[in-house]
Amino acid sequence: MDGIHALYHYDATYILVLIGALLCLLASARVKTAYRKYLKVRSASGMTGAEVAERILKQNGIVDVQIRQVGGEMTDHYDPSRHVVNLSEEVYNGTSIAAVSIAAHECGHVVQHNTGYLPLNIRSALVPAANIGAKLGIPMIVAGLLIGSLIHAGSFGLLLAQIGVFAFALGVLFQIVTLPVEFDASGRALVMLRDYGILIEEEQGMAKSMLDAAAMTYVAAAASSILQLLRLLLIVRNSKSRD
Repeated sequence: MDGIHALYHYDATYILVLIGALLCLLASARVKTAYRKYLKVRSASGMTGAEVAERILKQNGIVDVQIRQVGGEMTDHYDPSRHVVNLSEEVYNGTSIAAVSIAAHECGHVVQHNTGYLPLNIRSALVPAANIGAKLGIPMIVAGLLIGSLIHAGSFGLLLAQIGVFAFALGVLFQIVTLPVEFDASGRALVMLRDYGILIEEEQGMAKSMLDAAAMTYVAAAASSILQLLRLLLIVRNSKSRD
């Protein structure tokens, strides 16, 4: 039961989980602070997020992507399977620096998709495996450790746990590949906001601060997942050494 005990009771590897959780909390607090700050700053152009998205798509000759309003806060995302840019109400109708920046970022993903940006294609290909890993990785590890501890089928249990670690690692890989995708989309957004005359020079620094804060949430999530993966590897390795 040592492996199961390590998963669900305190052990030294829990420090890795705590570090990851702290990183995510800090990144989340930072992006929420930036969002609320720049949500109050109206852009000089007075363009709404929806209008910004329309201009960027038009400038890039993209005519097969719709722009829709969705509910919630900070629920903005591009759905490449449906060719839809989904913008939250405050972004879709808002004229703030936050609204303009987020709309441009999501359109950055559209441009990536339209130009065949390689990291985006890799991330899209990883989605099915990442979903399986997120759902089955830890359950397989738990099942493997239980089998090895309770019914003394150590070899099979260890194999199942190792497959679970591999599955979980696919989800981690997805998050790592997401990093260049998100940073590139923000970089494209800033260039387009400047080149298309949507933001004046004084506003461009604020947009960068907003998008940098958002990007750090992905960095924190990836770091947290890597630390969790390291913990799972240590638990499975320790369980193997006791067999």
